Amino acid sequence: MDAEYLGLALIDWLELAGITAAMTIVLMGIRRLFFGRISAMAAKTQNKVDDVVAELLHGLRTFFLFVVSFYVAVEFIVTDRPAIPSLLRVVFIGMLIQLGLSSSDLIRLSSEWYLESKKNEPSQVTAANAMVMVGKLVLWTIVVLLVLDNFGFDVTALVAGLGIGGIAIALAVQNVLADLLAYVSIVADQPFVFGDFLVIDDYSGTVEHIGVKTTRIRSLSGEQVVFSNNDLLGSRVRNYGRMSERRALFTIGVTYDTSHDMLQALPSKLKAAVEAQDNTRFDRAHLKSFGASSIDFEIVYYMVVPDYASYMDTQQAINLQIHDVFTREGVDFAFPTQTLYIEKGELA
Repeated sequence: MDAEYLGLALIDWLELAGITAAMTIVLMGIRRLFFGRISAMAAKTQNKVDDVVAELLHGLRTFFLFVVSFYVAVEFIVTDRPAIPSLLRVVFIGMLIQLGLSSSDLIRLSSEWYLESKKNEPSQVTAANAMVMVGKLVLWTIVVLLVLDNFGFDVTALVAGLGIGGIAIALAVQNVLADLLAYVSIVADQPFVFGDFLVIDDYSGTVEHIGVKTTRIRSLSGEQVVFSNNDLLGSRVRNYGRMSERRALFTIGVTYDTSHDMLQALPSKLKAAVEAQDNTRFDRAHLKSFGASSIDFEIVYYMVVPDYASYMDTQQAINLQIHDVFTREGVDFAFPTQTLYIEKGELA
């Protein structure tokens, strides 16, 4: 029991282990008790302070409780041993990691509160995600530098070296950097946001995720289509999510035996069929052309809501009303026909 390991006798190591384990169990019980009570209280109030306390308690990892217990045991039991500086360095690193994790939780919580205040507007989701990413990147960069400084590295020289080496790295990963810069452009300019319906070349779908390197959309047939951010911004993107209203155009053909008076009356009847529907704004209805087997009318109107399902429901209602009018008025829909005239001549 008197044999020494790393400057501590075996009996001291056993004593440290026992006290650390006992204190860790006690701290875990305290965390569980207080987290349950504070969480219940936070759910009943509008105060953000108790939400922060509950989040911090929930974010206390078990390894941190172990580190705290180990630190207390070292300070009060074996403060004069040669191994103590190395042990305390490990404790400090554990505390830095916990600080980083707790700060990350607070950054995430702040993002959630920001989106809640904006009522989860799609245009703010991407910006909030970008702020969370940048905040966590800066945070963990500082944590890593503090850890390296604690181990005796010259952080100033290291940062300078990274600046020089960053040029070579940038050349090697220029495609990744192009996608990263495209992501910054998407966040800043917001040509599209989460939930928008996009058409890119032969692909179409709803924006499901905007990441640092790729943007993913869910196509109408169900599969996920992944675009690199740089390629996406270099394409012609049609954003139907920004459409405030939808223009609709359709044609109707009637037979050539329709009377002249009915042809004059049909534009007003077609106008009435459109205006009878909700969320429509009539534009025009004209006799457009004389086709091969029909007299063609062209009708244009606007849907004041961009939803495609609403447009199809409205178009269906218009078609049914036009069919009802034509049936009552005795107007026949045209369909492709050919009439063959045979002229009888005298036989030689």
